[in-house]
Amino acid sequence: MPRHLSRYLLLALLLTGLSACSVFSHRDPLNINVVGIEPLSAQDLEIRFAVKLRLQNPNETDIQYDGVALNLDVNGRLLASGVSDQKGTITRFSEGVLTVPVTVSAFAALRQAVGLSEKQSLDNVPYELHGKLAGGLFGTLRFYDSGTLSLPQPASGSW
Repeated sequence: MPRHLSRYLLLALLLTGLSACSVFSHRDPLNINVVGIEPLSAQDLEIRFAVKLRLQNPNETDIQYDGVALNLDVNGRLLASGVSDQKGTITRFSEGVLTVPVTVSAFAALRQAVGLSEKQSLDNVPYELHGKLAGGLFGTLRFYDSGTLSLPQPASGSW
């Protein structure tokens, strides 16, 4: 008799776990968009920017995060990458802005400069943003955004 009881208990736990997974799988993805890029002070052979992301939570539950990482591709090439250990919550049906410092190495800047034609300006440059928002009850949330942006003009002599 105890053997049958353990099977029923195992079956009940399995069904409970599956039903919990189905409840969590009906979440809408976060809407994450680049809303700004501002220059930061640089060191040696690197350029630094603050990438501002607007995070929108279209779900009925809060989303907690504990860290963010991103890569910014411009003109189809990796330009910058950054991480931040920021923690926060995006409450249900709300939005917030998260600022992530990113670094452009001198070599990445050189690759971009070589890839730009002389006639191409720093306005309406195509970009792709790949990243992840870590932590919370639902684990890591990956995100993607693309579009065009206008890069800040470098100060004379800084490139």
